[in-house]
Amino acid sequence: MTGLTLALTGFVLMLGGIFLRVPIALAMALTGFFGTWYVLGTPNAPMAQMKTLTYETFSNQGLSIVPLFLLMGQFATRTGMSSALFRAASDWLGHRKGGVAMASVGACAGFGAICGSSLATASTMGQVALPEMRKRGYSDSLSTGVLAAGGTLGILIPPSVILVIYAIMAEQNIVKMFMAAMVPGILAALGYILTVAIYVRVRPNSATTAERIPMRDRFKTFFATWPVIMIFGLTMGGIVGDWNWAKPGPQALFTPNEAAAFGATATALYGIVVGRLNLHGFIQAILETAKATAMIFFILLGAEILKGFLALTRAPDMLAEWVLAANFAPITVLVVMLIAYLVFGCVMDSLSMILLTIPIFLPVIEVLDFGMSAEDTAIWFGIIALIVVEVGLITPPVGMNLFIINGVARDIPISKTYAGVAPFVLSDLIRVVILVSFPAITLWLVGVMF
Repeated sequence: MTGLTLALTGFVLMLGGIFLRVPIALAMALTGFFGTWYVLGTPNAPMAQMKTLTYETFSNQGLSIVPLFLLMGQFATRTGMSSALFRAASDWLGHRKGGVAMASVGACAGFGAICGSSLATASTMGQVALPEMRKRGYSDSLSTGVLAAGGTLGILIPPSVILVIYAIMAEQNIVKMFMAAMVPGILAALGYILTVAIYVRVRPNSATTAERIPMRDRFKTFFATWPVIMIFGLTMGGIVGDWNWAKPGPQALFTPNEAAAFGATATALYGIVVGRLNLHGFIQAILETAKATAMIFFILLGAEILKGFLALTRAPDMLAEWVLAANFAPITVLVVMLIAYLVFGCVMDSLSMILLTIPIFLPVIEVLDFGMSAEDTAIWFGIIALIVVEVGLITPPVGMNLFIINGVARDIPISKTYAGVAPFVLSDLIRVVILVSFPAITLWLVGVMF
């Protein structure tokens, strides 16, 4: 059996296990373990690998950013920042047709900037914005669809846990990945707002207009969002800003790890000062962060074991060589990969998709000529892949965000959420086409900052 055939067999068996509800991390770990055993002919090798791989994986200092950003998101959820963001956005946009839905997108973008989690953004903003839209007569389809789509901004607008994981796996600079995601993230929010504007004109009965708020009150609610602006500004600005004018070149105030620690501490202190984070809430935030971190790290370990097996089979290298020999156009190969992400998105969560596919897809992408340097290609592909993974979160039948919103609004049939999210999926696909066609949009800010 050739290495490529063996890898393909293992991949099929792993997917079969996933369909049978074996946890994805366990399915990857078992495939990698027994695959390594088969290749080397002895169980001693995979056992020895397990002894060292676990330590090598989790002793990576870069991974400390993951629990810190997750903790920051937990604190932000419990301190009322989401409500302040929604009120401010609603006051500025609510008087327009569909304005409250547009405000929900803006609030999701703002909350995602300090949360870093799609599911947490969808869940939190669903509890804040959904009752308001239903009270004002918005249709169930539009209300749930816009919140499911808006939640995806949590994994695109930095800081993003999945961006960190991708940067570590692809051996790319985390800060550059954050900068590359900024413009696509803003485009995503603007695209969703435009989608709402078109939706309410095609279906006028799906939304209403609210009373125009006086300008003085608008600025009052805007200034109430100062904690979000300050924490995001100092966290991201501290990573990329030139804070030492006496020395040439960029002199960042924080490393990414320090920025994550600062963001978590600042969010917690704000919650304590305003009285919205008590001891019980603090403990719950720690526990939820621990659970989420354990899940992510287990998936990461399973992916590393699988990666070792694939390296033994040389399947990624053989696939890259075959693609080169077949002389496929680079854009054709990329489109096939993106379609695969859309298919996987129907049955898998976003983190698992990234961890499962990057060891296979990235070596192929790196040997293709997209007219960019190897670093720029890896960064650009990472953002494109993340956006398509984001689409998977809202693609029926099992997009995770759809079920999160359905859990918040149990009396709304999920079929209405499916119908409501369809225009936003189309918006995402249009954005993917634009970013694939014009890589400079993604890489522009990276070039400016570095």
